[in-house]
Formats: sequence, C-alpha cells, structure tokens
Amino acid sequence: MAGKIKVKRRAKGARPYFFPDPTSDKLLSIVMALAGEVSVLHDRLDTMERLIEKGEMPRHDAIESYVPPAAVRAERDVWREEFLSRVLRVVHAELDAGPEDTPEQYEAAIQSVSR
Repeated sequence: MAGKIKVKRRAKGARPYFFPDPTSDKLLSIVMALAGEVSVLHDRLDTMERLIEKGEMPRHDAIESYVPPAAVRAERDVWREEFLSRVLRVVHAELDAGPEDTPEQYEAAIQSVSR
C-alpha cells in the first residue's frame, strides 16, 4: 500500500520495574496485556448483546459505531474495576503486606515497643 505510515511498536525509555525479579515484571506485563484484551472482548460482547436485544443484527459496522450511553459506560467501568481487582489480587496483597521482616527486625520492633 502506497503512503502507509509505519509506526514503531516499541516505547522509548527504560522499562519500569516493579518487582526485584525481572521475570515477574515480564509476567505482569503479559498478564496485563491479556487483561486488556479480555476487557475489550467483554465490551464488544456487551455491545453485541445490547444490539441483539434492540432487534439489530450485530454487524461489524454496528459494533464499531456503537456509542454506549452513560449508564452502560458506568456498568462497564464497574465491571472493569472488579475484573482488574481479581486479576491483580495477589499483587495488591503482596504490596499491602510490604516486605517481610527478618526475625531480628521483628525482635527489635518488639523491644522498641516494650520500652
């Protein structure tokens, strides 16, 4: 195709790391990419169901041009928040727990509080 613009697929700059092990970060990136795709599929399926309920044939152009009303966007936002919460539950739990203390750090904290 003449005149087609090619866009680079790589972001510039250093890759952000959230975990000490780079493999965990790579896995998180993969999971988040898949979660994004699931979210898009959920919205498209929801659109198809709504079109069918209105008696419309869920054709490609109808799906692409569908603009959800505010109430539908709000429902989808709630679903997305709950979905991401489930996907990231383990990560959130680990972050909330913070780094584990060594027995020595624990004992020092007990001694400090006891004084």
